Amino acid sequence: MNEEKSKPNIPSQFLKPYDSTEHEFAIYKKWEESGYFNPDICADKGIVKPDAESYTIMLPPPNVTGTLHMGGALMLVIEDILVRHARMNGKRTLWLPGTDSAAIATQARVEKIIQKEEGKSRYDLGREELLRRIDQFVEQNKSSLLNQFRGMGASLDWSRTAYTMDQDRYKAVIKAFVDMFNAGLIYRGNRVVNWDPKGQTVISDDEIIYEERDAVLYTFRYWTDFPIAISTTRPETKVGDTAVAVHPDDPRYKDFIGKTYEGVFAGTKLKIRIVADSSVEKEFGTGALGVTPAHSHTDWDIAERHSLPHIQVINEKARMTENAGTLVNGLKVLEAREKIIGWLKKNDLIEKEETIKQNISKAERTGGIIEPIPKLQWFIDVNKPFTLDNSEIDGIPSGSQTTLKEIMRKTVESGQIKIAPERFERVYFNWINNLRDWCISRQIWFGHRIPVWYRGENQIYCGINAPEGEGWEQDPDVLDTWFSSALWTFSTLGWPENTDDLKKFHPTTVLETGYDILFFWVARMILMTGFHLGQIPFKHVCLHGLVRDKNGQKISKSLGNNIDPLEMGNKYGTDAVRVSLIAGTAPGTDSKISEEKIRAYKHFANKLWNITRFILTETDGMDLKTEINSSDLKLLNEARDMSRNVSNHIESFRLDLAIDAAYHFIWDRFASTILEESKDILRGTDQAARSSKQRMLYETLSICLKTLHPFMPFITESIWQRLPHKDSDLIMISQLK
Repeated sequence: MNEEKSKPNIPSQFLKPYDSTEHEFAIYKKWEESGYFNPDICADKGIVKPDAESYTIMLPPPNVTGTLHMGGALMLVIEDILVRHARMNGKRTLWLPGTDSAAIATQARVEKIIQKEEGKSRYDLGREELLRRIDQFVEQNKSSLLNQFRGMGASLDWSRTAYTMDQDRYKAVIKAFVDMFNAGLIYRGNRVVNWDPKGQTVISDDEIIYEERDAVLYTFRYWTDFPIAISTTRPETKVGDTAVAVHPDDPRYKDFIGKTYEGVFAGTKLKIRIVADSSVEKEFGTGALGVTPAHSHTDWDIAERHSLPHIQVINEKARMTENAGTLVNGLKVLEAREKIIGWLKKNDLIEKEETIKQNISKAERTGGIIEPIPKLQWFIDVNKPFTLDNSEIDGIPSGSQTTLKEIMRKTVESGQIKIAPERFERVYFNWINNLRDWCISRQIWFGHRIPVWYRGENQIYCGINAPEGEGWEQDPDVLDTWFSSALWTFSTLGWPENTDDLKKFHPTTVLETGYDILFFWVARMILMTGFHLGQIPFKHVCLHGLVRDKNGQKISKSLGNNIDPLEMGNKYGTDAVRVSLIAGTAPGTDSKISEEKIRAYKHFANKLWNITRFILTETDGMDLKTEINSSDLKLLNEARDMSRNVSNHIESFRLDLAIDAAYHFIWDRFASTILEESKDILRGTDQAARSSKQRMLYETLSICLKTLHPFMPFITESIWQRLPHKDSDLIMISQLK
């Protein structure tokens, strides 16, 4: 007998081990060329029904200056699993990609390059030339970053790619500002802000990093006969104190409340009023707080409640002002601290010194130490009542009065937006309850410029287009990046136009992101969508944690423990990287990643490849019309049950439990038991039993491949393309149910 003819008719690729590098690029190219990442094409080709339910995820836009790291890879993998699963369930599925300008970081990066290569500052170039250089830099970085997403297998609809600084988003941002200004929710005023002396701009809370350092807590009196001792780690700010706040129920200070004391402190005259404020912690320090309204967010709020004056003693360059007095005027902050400590010691006013641990606030992008100072800035008023028309928000009827803070609270309180894990709802409400007005202006050149013009001292104009006539000057500041990204769920769908996309895909289904930006981004999207559309931006918020190394340390370049997801993908296969990121990781918890863990899931990919080779060998020439006997049907139903179980876990955002169920069924049950126990029948003489077993194994393999596809898209698609009998050209559009 001819030996060549006796070989089973299986694809030659299965005659050698699975090599991801031979498959992944070609598979992604096939997906992209099919157009099936685009829900409109799926609808046009009948892959989804005309009345199909929409399933929408907006990719949290990564910073255009960045590169893909393990945290970003985790986000992509989670969202791609959700999206592929929804697509395979017949939903009209849109996963929309985009990038964020990261204005402060991007401008700082470009300025640094120009300074290094040309020895010039932004002021040498001028605003227009700097912005031209930044746009050039952004375009180069953007394409590189998006290609990295392709490398992770992300099935994003590239035809709808957005950028927070593109023309369509500009229209949405300017419209949003003007509408909120006209509603009285945007105002210009003096308030304490986070000032970065190094970057010379306001920054938001999320752009602050905290560095733990040893600090000295000084307990002292302003002058000898001052009746109350206070404690601080920043004596240099005390030359700006206007009050001492105590708790109204603190018996130690009850007799002093309401009294005012005057005296000389470190070369400047102070007028200190004793006020009762319930925000003061009786147990901290002496239970008395020196109130510096101009240099603390908390103290500013106390000053507002008690009508206290604000005295600015530190300027934008982190130097002491004339208001600080002759002893420290013009000195750097740390120099002034030493001077004042010396004065306190000389006058025997220090009662206690103790070393404590303290978190120092620093600007993430520049490393500058943050100085809270009062600035004339643009703010969104979160407490001002306004009328909400066309409301779809539970508990806020159309035409009723509400506030932005109430919108943020009601949407989650009512369950209209669900946060997973649920424990983060408490954190969310605590943040809402303590929310201050949002500072939305930045003192840089890169960003959406504030659409406000001034003429003389009294004329102001806010509008989508510049005012007519001479003498108008536009506000030089730009909007905070978070302002444009807060519009993300609807600006990407064509708002302010009432587009088909907006009707079909909004509100979106899931917002998946890291728990560290629950407030800075998630809450602001709820705020903006509520005001502008009267809707919720998404139905579910799914939060993931940080990715750490195998020892639980945060991954960073400085620690030398960085693991590049694309490099690991080249080495072990992207599917192995994807599974290693979600296996054993519950939502909202930090996860551990290591090369060993990734390598282990490469073995799983190889196992799946070997299972397929065995089944294709044993089912060559199989008749799909063969009836499956009862014992084989029972085994096939085990696979169906596993698949349903996996789907249920995915829909409840427990991807860790989903992959665990699939993994153990395929490795422990299917490969180790069912296949082994099938061999005697497959090689036996009972043709009916053999045919039943062949069909059961083949269909079980198909179920396993479909179930695994959202997690391991490359190898499952590679295998699917080589199956002789399949219900769709691409596994990514095959139906799970």
